Amino acid sequence: MFDLHRLRLLRELKHRGTLAAVAAALSYSPSAISQQLAQLETEVGVPLLEPVGRRVRLTEQAEILVAHTEAVLERLERAEADIATSLTDLTGTLRVAAFQTAALALVPPALTLLRAAHPRLRLHITQREPERALPALLARDFDVVVAEEYPGNPNPRPDGVEQEDLCADPLRLALPRHAAHLAALGTDRTTRAGLRALADHPWVMEPAGTAARHWAMTLCRTAGFEPDVRYESTDLLLHLRLVEQGHAVALLPDLVWSGREPTVTVRELPRGQQARRLFTAVRRGSSHHPAVRAWRRALGEAMAAGLATEPATGPAAGPNTGPTAGPAAGPGD
Repeated sequence: MFDLHRLRLLRELKHRGTLAAVAAALSYSPSAISQQLAQLETEVGVPLLEPVGRRVRLTEQAEILVAHTEAVLERLERAEADIATSLTDLTGTLRVAAFQTAALALVPPALTLLRAAHPRLRLHITQREPERALPALLARDFDVVVAEEYPGNPNPRPDGVEQEDLCADPLRLALPRHAAHLAALGTDRTTRAGLRALADHPWVMEPAGTAARHWAMTLCRTAGFEPDVRYESTDLLLHLRLVEQGHAVALLPDLVWSGREPTVTVRELPRGQQARRLFTAVRRGSSHHPAVRAWRRALGEAMAAGLATEPATGPAAGPNTGPTAGPAAGPGD
C-alpha cells in the first residue's frame, strides 16, 4: 500500500509547482521532500518526476496518483466532518481567507457571533485577495475562502472546490463633489454617456491583472473611452479617500460603507454591471463540517444585520443613490 504522507507530498508538488515551495509550506528542507518522493517512486515502481530545465514536472503516472490522492483526501474531509458533527461542541481551528472589504465589514461581526455560539472554536483569519486565496485553498493553506466575482468575469471553478453564494454586493460609480454634475445617470444609454463624460478625469482602480481591474476597464471601454488610471491599489479605502478628497473617480462596492451613508456622490451603473457576487469556497467534502457551516451562518447573519438597512440619502449621496445590498441568503445547511 502506498504511503499517504508521501502521496500528499506529491499532491502538494502539483499544486505548488516547485520542491522549494512545498518545503517552505510544510517546514521541511527541499532535500527531505526529494527523499520522500524518491521513496514513493520506489514504492510505485515507475518514475513520478521528470526534469524540465531546473524544475521538475509530474509524469502521467504521477498525475494518476494525485487524482486518486485527491479522492482519498476528500473522503477524509468527509470523515472529519462526520466526527465533528457527532460532538456536542465545536473545537479546533478554522483557517479563513477573506478579501479586504469582507475582512473589514463582515469578519469582525461574524467573529463576535461565532464567539458567542462556539467559544471553543478558534478562527485564524488572513486577509488575501481571491486570486491568491482560492489556489491556496486547494493547497490546504485555508479551510474557507470568502471571495468575490465581478460581472462578466467568472472565476475559474476547480474540480475540488465547492462554492456557496453569500450575497450580491452592489457596485457604483463614486464621484468627487466637483464632478457630480457630469454623470447624472438614468437609463443605460445615459449611464454610458455619463461614464464617457468622465473620460478626462483621473481614475483609481485595482492593479492590472486583478479581476476587479479587468471588469472596470471593460466597463469603461464598453462605454466608449479609455480611462486615465493614475492611481492603483488593492486597498479600496484608499480608493474612497482619493474620491473624498477630489483626486479621482472610482468604482466602489456598497460593502465599503457597511450599511452607512455614502460619503461621496454615487451613481448607478449599466444593467448587468451593477453588483459583484460574494461567495464562500471550501474544498470538496468539507462543506458539511459543522465549523464551516457555523462560519457561513455567522457571515450571513453579519451581512443581514449590517447591510439590510437602506442608506441615508444626504447631500453627498446625490439623487441617484441606490439601496445597499439586501440580506444574504443563508448557508445551505
